[in-house]
Amino acid sequence: GALLMLSGQVAVDDAGEVFAPGDITAQSERVFELIGQILAAHGATFADVLHVRTFLTNLDDLPGYAAVRRRVFAGAPPASTTVEVSRLFLPGALLEVEITAAVPRR
Repeated sequence: GALLMLSGQVAVDDAGEVFAPGDITAQSERVFELIGQILAAHGATFADVLHVRTFLTNLDDLPGYAAVRRRVFAGAPPASTTVEVSRLFLPGALLEVEITAAVPRR
């Protein structure tokens, strides 16, 4: 197979605007929804994810993000790194998520 390296995904709506400003749970759900779509477009699923790197603008939001992440990765979770950053490129975005996945051979 091949490696899929997904650069940072933030929670945006279909118009490219920040989704659910101020709501870490809603933004986390949206980020993983978008990542799921990208994985599917490449023939992969969340079960194929090897590593998740998360940037949070406030580590106090970690419980809300972690709850969503646990639902997404119901089985054994992938390796992960989570760090706090002072801000992200899109004002209002509370998190940015990068993934590395192993795309199965077709």
